Amino acid sequence: MKEQIAQAITEVIDTLIADGTVPTQPSAAVQVTRTKDANHGDYSSNIAMVFAKQAQQPPRELAQTLCNLLNDNAAFEKVEVAGPGFLNFFIAQKNQTGVVEKILSEGACYGNNTNGKNDPIHIEYVSANPTGPLHVGHGRGAAYGATLANLYLANGHSVHREYYVNDAGRQMDILATSVWLRYQELCGADFPFPSNGYQGDYIWDIAASAQRNFDKKYLIDPNSFRANLPADEPEGGDKELYIDAVIKIAKQSLSSSGYELFFNLAIDTILNDIKDDLHRFGVDYEQWYSERSLYEKKKTDTVIDQLKSSGHIYEKNGALWFASSKLGDEKDRVVVRENGQPTYFASDIAYHADKFSQSYSKIVNIWGADHHGYIARVRAALSALGYDTDRLNILLVQFANLFRGKQKLQMSTRSGEFVTLRALRKEVGTDAARFFYVMRKSEQHLDFDLELATSTSNENPVYYVQYAHARICSVLRQVEDPEQCKQVRYAEQLTQESEDSLLQKIGDYPEIIINACNKQSPHLLVQYLRELAQKFHAYYNATQILVESTELRNARLLLISCIRQVFANGLAILGVTAPEKM
Repeated sequence: MKEQIAQAITEVIDTLIADGTVPTQPSAAVQVTRTKDANHGDYSSNIAMVFAKQAQQPPRELAQTLCNLLNDNAAFEKVEVAGPGFLNFFIAQKNQTGVVEKILSEGACYGNNTNGKNDPIHIEYVSANPTGPLHVGHGRGAAYGATLANLYLANGHSVHREYYVNDAGRQMDILATSVWLRYQELCGADFPFPSNGYQGDYIWDIAASAQRNFDKKYLIDPNSFRANLPADEPEGGDKELYIDAVIKIAKQSLSSSGYELFFNLAIDTILNDIKDDLHRFGVDYEQWYSERSLYEKKKTDTVIDQLKSSGHIYEKNGALWFASSKLGDEKDRVVVRENGQPTYFASDIAYHADKFSQSYSKIVNIWGADHHGYIARVRAALSALGYDTDRLNILLVQFANLFRGKQKLQMSTRSGEFVTLRALRKEVGTDAARFFYVMRKSEQHLDFDLELATSTSNENPVYYVQYAHARICSVLRQVEDPEQCKQVRYAEQLTQESEDSLLQKIGDYPEIIINACNKQSPHLLVQYLRELAQKFHAYYNATQILVESTELRNARLLLISCIRQVFANGLAILGVTAPEKM
């Protein structure tokens, strides 16, 4: 309806230009908003005030001219001028119920923006290091990214969803070595475990697999192991130097082929668990992109050479530095260490360069808020490589805090003291988790209330919305032939104020899908569904639906059928089921 009103305004302005009343088109787009007070109509526009200077007329006088022409449009019951020049639109009843026809004809596609540009979008999200199971903090990025991808699809875009697998570098060596050491212990050897190693139970599980696969083939003498080690942090040493020494011994003891067995076993086991967790959480990808592939295909070397050639890299103290401070970053960054090993930043540059070399109109990265400092350096590198950084959209997601009662649960992967996404899903269910994760703006902190998420009360927002859908299904099951009511003509019987309000609300749904997409804000859809549920429950409690009058009964069944369709469509975008019974 907003688009229809904007089009009607544009057409009457064209008429005024044609007869010489105004000299030109407005430079600003026509804005139409939903009114907050029904006394001021259904929609309002400030076009007369915005356009007055160009039209060379006082705002209210111009508004009255536009109003006179707009009142000839049968879509409007009436158009009024208010205040300094607002145009208030009252929608004709037959147009108000026109949404019913649209929902009946479009069904599960209702709300999809068929006028979308179909621009290809690349969206990368979660991308947690495969050093341990996903925890509840990762779950928020997963729910946000998956829902945003669904919103892009609903708005006519093609979407490439990707998980960037950080399967190279020092953290992977710490992981592989942690598994190797636990394997030594399971084989009966007494080994000191590094304070900086990965200590969760999942490390023991992977080590047990190694023991079953390799028996004692890779067991070494604990005494020779200790003889070549510096002091660890508990003994007054440096934990970073200690873990590096342990990694070196592991590589020397195992040989390259043996070390690769432990390395791949650790990463493959954890990555397979991550894939399974996300799939069960309703999150799937077109591609899992391996960081190691960047090195295997020399893509990291290529971008470093390009930056050297363009004068953006210099050498200092044996390392190669990217001069990112000249391109908006707070300081320069190392891309190759003194030992010749590329940094994580070097592979990040290569990964983004690979994305930018493809024909995506928009590249979306969803990062944890703790990665805020990476934004400037990545943009600087892409700019240095000659890419249009306007195509890059980096969205930050605050990690969720999980509470059980008043106790805040810890989520440290290294120590193993964390709550996994799998455990959360088993406790509250995928539906509640997906819904709760996107209830607030992504950049706001989220306190996840376990007790609320598992409650079956109106205070639980996902239960409240799902119950509205199930309640409608319950009513429709009582009708011998529910399809019989699906005739648009019955909508003329919907004359109550509450019914008019519900028709307006479900008519707003397509606009919500557009706004939630354009603003990258899934919480707008959550808010809308909660408001629709509130209106429906109030209507249900105050109005008898299965009345004796066939015409009125079918009209109300038609209305709630349309409401049910909107609930189903909106919940599907959120990745939440629409149950028929609760």
